[in-house]
Amino acid sequence: MKIVIFCDNSQKEEILAIPPDDKTDLIFAESFPGIESAAGKDAFFVLSDVGSFNLDVFQNKPVFIGSIIEPLSALRLSENVSRINSWPTFLSRPLWEVASNSENNISAIFASLHREAVVVKDEPGFVSARVLSMIINEAFYALEEKISTMEEIDMAMKLGTNYPSGPFEWAEKIGIRKIYLLLKKLALKEPRYTPSPALKKLYEQIKDKEE
Repeated sequence: MKIVIFCDNSQKEEILAIPPDDKTDLIFAESFPGIESAAGKDAFFVLSDVGSFNLDVFQNKPVFIGSIIEPLSALRLSENVSRINSWPTFLSRPLWEVASNSENNISAIFASLHREAVVVKDEPGFVSARVLSMIINEAFYALEEKISTMEEIDMAMKLGTNYPSGPFEWAEKIGIRKIYLLLKKLALKEPRYTPSPALKKLYEQIKDKEE
């Protein structure tokens, strides 16, 4: 099986943390045409700069995009396009969430990557990113209320839940901007996801520096 993956270096490292099977040829590229054509390729993963790609060039082959916040229903893409969670720390996991309009060949494609595909509802944040963003948001509320320090909250979560990272460590790895924008999107329908003032303040500080 030949699979083309458009991603950055950190995403590539996470994907290769679990090597594909011996019969799978992974082709990493930065752009299209960074490869000669879609002919002879079995699937495509577009995990970075999704907005710059014309997905029609992949000739109705299975395409998986890294769209965490925007669901397929909002993007209005063709039936061959599915979503996965490409946030930092999620690609190195053996289980990947997939939102799809067509489940054809998904199991075989993911098996060749030594991953298991779990098909979930086409909703912002999937399941894991939604839950993790809420945990991070609650940690910011706890920080606001001066319950403890960032370091102590991270340590308590790792020791108490056996998480690999604490909420603030995870937020730094994923990116405050990503966490904030997902929570803001979710809060449009469910107010309990409203970003905490401390998280919003940090997001605005980072945004101001970027501008």
